Amino acid sequence: MTAVTPSAGVRASAEDAILVLDRLRTRGPLVHCMTNIVVAGFTANVLLAVGASPAMVESSEESAEFAQVADAVLVNLGTVSPDKVTAMRAAVAAAGHAGTPWVLDPVAVGALGFRTRFAAELVTHGPAVVRGNASEILSLAGAAGAAGRGVDSTTSSVDAVDGAAELARRVGTTVAVSGAVDYLCDGDHVLEVHTGHPMMTRVTGVGCALGALVAACCAVESSPLVAAGAATTILTVAAEVAAAASPGPGSFAVSLLDALYALDARALRAHVG
Repeated sequence: MTAVTPSAGVRASAEDAILVLDRLRTRGPLVHCMTNIVVAGFTANVLLAVGASPAMVESSEESAEFAQVADAVLVNLGTVSPDKVTAMRAAVAAAGHAGTPWVLDPVAVGALGFRTRFAAELVTHGPAVVRGNASEILSLAGAAGAAGRGVDSTTSSVDAVDGAAELARRVGTTVAVSGAVDYLCDGDHVLEVHTGHPMMTRVTGVGCALGALVAACCAVESSPLVAAGAATTILTVAAEVAAAASPGPGSFAVSLLDALYALDARALRAHVG
């Protein structure tokens, strides 16, 4: 991979996405999803469509045990509660002990105080990837006035690249910023993903499902940057395919699952270029 400064990214590779997708289908990684109640079913279906195996284990009495046997863990802060916070802390600690890659999705961080403080705590425990929109990433990086409108970003993804790079270097992680163009940064390298479709913003859970897909890819790819780039490419190319056959968001949600299931090297190369 070519070294670049945070302001000069290179496009994520279709070949990396092809390789990672093949590994997902061959290995079927078990992904422990601690996610929010709005998106759990859709997230599970996205993982199943690419060949991964989802499990939604969120009890504080089971989360640590399961995190040690899973191939990857997702921690999504969309709907936190006291028991979920306890469960997430336990799962993160267990994943760290077992060497299991885990992904932090800091939903609505910056907009609400408790989850902002909780995300700042979790990020110090070594997530393989932090994935969020521009406002969430900037808020987690400590930027003033970056809070989004609930779960929606009020900032462009390109404006968050420098903050993402700083966060990645400070914490020692890979940061994925979702937007019209997706930027993925490990502090030294930046990947850009230019595929995708506006319809992705009209279906609840697409971004959260991406976090789970990133976790699945981290289970089969040792480089978190490559894994995050591959996951983003896989989902956004499938979204382009699905949008072409969908008149609205209802059919798009179904078509996206079908497109992920049918995605192949030819489609990835054709859309990524």
